[in-house]
Amino acid sequence: MPKREHVWIVVREWVVKAENDLTTARHTLTLEDDCPTDTVCFHAQQCVEKYIKALLVLKQMPFPKTHNISELLHMLPAKFHNLLLPPERTLLTNYAVVTRYPGGYGEIALSDARKAVRIAVKVR
Repeated sequence: MPKREHVWIVVREWVVKAENDLTTARHTLTLEDDCPTDTVCFHAQQCVEKYIKALLVLKQMPFPKTHNISELLHMLPAKFHNLLLPPERTLLTNYAVVTRYPGGYGEIALSDARKAVRIAVKVR
């Protein structure tokens, strides 16, 4: 299989996973007051991370195993660096790690979970 064709296969795999995360986040938001907002925020972060990694694969740029959105964005060409504002990058990075375990983040408002999904849609 030619190298370029393989790259596109891997990019598609990342995109499918990113879309699954976005679907999960959106669907979970429909629970409204019963919504586990930490789960929504985690999946929104994962969507963003996976779309960035898909782009890195497309550009054939190796990347480390990290959830740090700022680090991943800065590996891309400069025109992508402003895709997210610094506070959005920090927020999403925190959602990847801190929200997954007890005692780390506290309650996340439903409005903040909706914001995380809007950020994911923007990156998409």
